[in-house]
Amino acid sequence: MIKRIAADKIKQLAASFKAIAVTGPRQSGKTTLVKDLFKEKPYVSLENPDSRRFALEDPRGFLTQYKDGAILDEVQRTPEIFSYLQEILDNRNTPGLFILTGSNNFLLQQNIAQSLAGRIAFMNLLPFSLKELHHGKFAILDENDLMIKGFYPPVWANKIPPQDWYPNYIRTYIDRDVRQIKNITDLIVFERFMHLLAGRAGQQLNLSSLAVETGADSKTIQSWIGILESSFIIYLLKPHYRNFNKTLVKTPKLYFYDTGLVCSLLGITSPAQLASHPVRGSLFENMVITEMIKQRTNAGLPINLYYWRDKTGHEIDVIIDEAGELTPIAIKAGKTINTEYFKNLIYWNNLNESSKGYLLYTGDERQVRSNGIEVMDWKQFIHH
Repeated sequence: MIKRIAADKIKQLAASFKAIAVTGPRQSGKTTLVKDLFKEKPYVSLENPDSRRFALEDPRGFLTQYKDGAILDEVQRTPEIFSYLQEILDNRNTPGLFILTGSNNFLLQQNIAQSLAGRIAFMNLLPFSLKELHHGKFAILDENDLMIKGFYPPVWANKIPPQDWYPNYIRTYIDRDVRQIKNITDLIVFERFMHLLAGRAGQQLNLSSLAVETGADSKTIQSWIGILESSFIIYLLKPHYRNFNKTLVKTPKLYFYDTGLVCSLLGITSPAQLASHPVRGSLFENMVITEMIKQRTNAGLPINLYYWRDKTGHEIDVIIDEAGELTPIAIKAGKTINTEYFKNLIYWNNLNESSKGYLLYTGDERQVRSNGIEVMDWKQFIHH
């Protein structure tokens, strides 16, 4: 089993909080990890129809069996259980009593967040990070291969070809999860919507153009975006709020948590196809940003990443905001350093009266320029 970086933080939280919720996309390794970390606890999957029926029909009776705690897997299937769980947690002082997992971010579900506030710690577990693959002694592929393969554990651990695994994952996700979260009647339209989103990875979210292309209204599109966000399929990168020149763009940018999924939705199955594909630059940017998100998430830290763009088209791919100290980052898919790459970083630094930043690219030369900008191979940056 590949050691997950998040394991240490989960153990630490379990020593302080009465319950831990580990959420993340389906197949990101949540069940494997919590069963390994909490071997002494009984395990119950609420995907199992019998267990689920018992939990729904008699939540108190169901939980009485587990007065010494348990791992409750896919607990979003039985939201009724949370208020009963609250009662148990209030009457006990044992840390790490219940470990809950879910492939839906139930922090976003108000009734659950309210009933468990202050009693539970949340951790997100995303697919493998580059660092975990590196420590797991996997051969790290070149960028094109990596973008196509993605980072989901079954693709690596079970050696399932991505062109076989992702289409089945998408089908299962749409048929099962989407129907559970929201009763979407026209799944074909929803599937088309996902394909359209894949072509927009790394772009600003434009609800009205998506509505026109799918034939659904903006309100429906908004709710579908919410579904994909809460089930860890897409991530919306917010624009940075500090206003230097009053002409900032306020729309979030759309990224997927995994580039393998995007490649599958776009029908890209070989490095040769990806090398000449118009989305390659955006997909590379998507992969690097997701790796930065994983670094924060695995440490149990809030995500402090933003992008910045003004209305004249100057853009910074990522701004790291460390308590008000801002670091701009440009991400480029090329292997050769080009003077053009520095333009927006220099512009932003001048506006901000700053002299720092990173240019991440796919080459292996490391430089520190006289303007304070550091040029670095993206893999080095992710590891440092």
